[in-house]
Formats: sequence, C-alpha cells, structure tokens
Amino acid sequence: MSNVATFDTRTEAKIPVESPLAYSYRRSGAPAPTAKSRVVLRERPFLGHLVLRGGAIVLDEAVREVLGVTLPGEPQGLVHDADGRRSIQWISPDEWLVIVPGGEEFELENRLREALGGAHFAISNVGGGQTLLELEGEAARELLMKSVVYDVHPSHFPVGKGVTTVFAKTTVILRRPSEERWELVVRRSFADYTYRWLLDAGDEYGIGVER
Repeated sequence: MSNVATFDTRTEAKIPVESPLAYSYRRSGAPAPTAKSRVVLRERPFLGHLVLRGGAIVLDEAVREVLGVTLPGEPQGLVHDADGRRSIQWISPDEWLVIVPGGEEFELENRLREALGGAHFAISNVGGGQTLLELEGEAARELLMKSVVYDVHPSHFPVGKGVTTVFAKTTVILRRPSEERWELVVRRSFADYTYRWLLDAGDEYGIGVER
C-alpha cells in the first residue's frame, strides 16, 4: 500500500454530475414505457466499477473475505452476492470486473489491497469511464440479436454468463443476470451511440426508457 497512490474519485464538493446518458436524453428523447413495450431500457449510472488483475487463487481468497462471494468458477462466468447488488464477472484469464453500489468502490479497493498484502495484483477504478445499461422484457433477446455478433440463444448464453463482444460498431460487455434481463457495460464515450442504436433497433418492439 505504501507504494500505491489511491484516491477517492467521488468528490465531496458540491459539483453537479450527469450520467453518461444525460446528453442523450436531451438530444434523442426518452420514450416512456407503455403497455405495448416489449422491451424496457434503463441506465444504472454512478455504480462502482473495479477491474481486478492477478492470480485467481489469491484474488479469490481476498474477494471471499471482503465481499463474501467467490470468483466465477469458469470462464465467462458472472456471480452476484446474496442481494444481487454486487457482482463479479470473469473477463479474461487473470482479469475480473467487480460492480458494486456507487460510493462503495473506494472502501472496497482499500479493503482488497489490505487483504491481498504483498501478492502480485492490480486494482483499477474504471467507474468514471463506463456505465451500465439494462434491457428487460420479452423482446430483449431479439433486440440483441440485431445488435451483437455473439450468439445470445439461451442454449449458448445462459443466465450467469458474461462476454465482451461487438455491439454494432463498438464494444460492450454483455451480461445475463436473469432470464429476461440483460446488461450492457458500455464505455462512456460510446454511451450516446449505443443508446441511439438501441432506440432505433428497439422501435419495432415499442421500446420504453425508464429514468
């Protein structure tokens, strides 16, 4: 810890903040869900996003101690804690994405660093550079079939899976936490593009936006 510079990215100053989709709502609108909406889109901004790098055995021990959950047991796995508000996703052989409620990430980072001690690892706070979008409803999978190159059929993409894939002309992390709900972890710089694509591709399903 003595050789690592850490800081809380959430300032206590009274500075107005906007979600990555704030501009998109003003520019493209946000149609409210109706009884005919077969898919609903919502943003979950300002969550805490941490990327963990290191050996699985060492990281798993620290994560179990601090978060009370284990690392995913297989590649492309996605696990949640008991109340479903905190998740860990396998990204690559030595990389995991942790998402927690906003405001918890700095304390979590420090506790993980303390638990990991002198092990070889890296923790990066990436919450300011990405946001999470949810798609829910009976047509959510159909909408994704028009948008991503990855096979989202239930036999190939079951609940509890997450992958990095191509979405239109950008890249997203696609996750499936439940039967009818999908999540897209999107880079902030591509949030507006992704939002406008979803509105256009979801128009035939009466897509609605919950804000």
